Amino acid sequence: MYYDNNTIIFLNGNWEKASEAKGDLYSQTLHYGNGVFEGIRSYETPSGAQIFKARDHYKRLMHSAERMNIKLPYTVEDFIDLSYKLLKKNKLKNAYIRPLIYKGAHLALTPTTGVNIMIAAWVWPQYLGGERVKVMISSYQRPNPKSIPIDAKITGTYANSILATEEAKSKGFDEALLLDSDGFIAEGSGENFFLEKDGVLLTPPLGNILPGITRATVIEMARKLNFPIIETQIRPEEIKGADAAFFTGTAAEIAGIKSIDSVEFTTPWEDTMGYSLFLTYRNRVTQNEFKDFTLV
Repeated sequence: MYYDNNTIIFLNGNWEKASEAKGDLYSQTLHYGNGVFEGIRSYETPSGAQIFKARDHYKRLMHSAERMNIKLPYTVEDFIDLSYKLLKKNKLKNAYIRPLIYKGAHLALTPTTGVNIMIAAWVWPQYLGGERVKVMISSYQRPNPKSIPIDAKITGTYANSILATEEAKSKGFDEALLLDSDGFIAEGSGENFFLEKDGVLLTPPLGNILPGITRATVIEMARKLNFPIIETQIRPEEIKGADAAFFTGTAAEIAGIKSIDSVEFTTPWEDTMGYSLFLTYRNRVTQNEFKDFTLV
């Protein structure tokens, strides 16, 4: 699914076949989850393959690394250049790009200076499948921000996401919606959350959620479309009587939600602000609006 015998990845300064690349089984990231990563998309546009908001993504990668006390030998511009070279080497246009920063061999619970950098790319359709999804409120909570940096994409944090997703799927749902430690809605297992109620878009504020780049894009588009939007804490009971809801994320893009805890939203998806934002977003990423892309 992710690579074949011809797939090329970037690994520690070299271009290697993914099928032949090697990692260290004693990596601190493998054993303890001390690593960071990003999820980025490129799109085929009238000007060729363009990476959407590459600079924003790599700034967040740098921030994540800093939060985990990982020093990187590359700049944001270096990462962007490597990503375009990666796409070219693999003849990809519509692609998902995964930079991964993982630590070297070190099994003590102390910092280590060994750092590895991998960048891979593959064709990955919209993560939640393109259809409105059935969601359950998970029994798992998002980690308390006093326990681990929530504003960073840390590899180990996603064990929480896997548990929540497995729980949801085992009960017949497509995705999980997690609460924060105070009982407010936080986000999905890998997506930010928006609720449409009484003509207003609501979305949880920063603090207990990942500052999603697609989330920020949607907020910007909503304001330009004159859609009322408020960043506010949302209680689960506020979902009752809402018109619609949707997830946002680089992998999921904008994914409509059909139901939460088996209670369906009755407003047709095509009549919602979420659907208008979905259409606007798709047009934006495929028509090469230069302010969103870092051109080379």
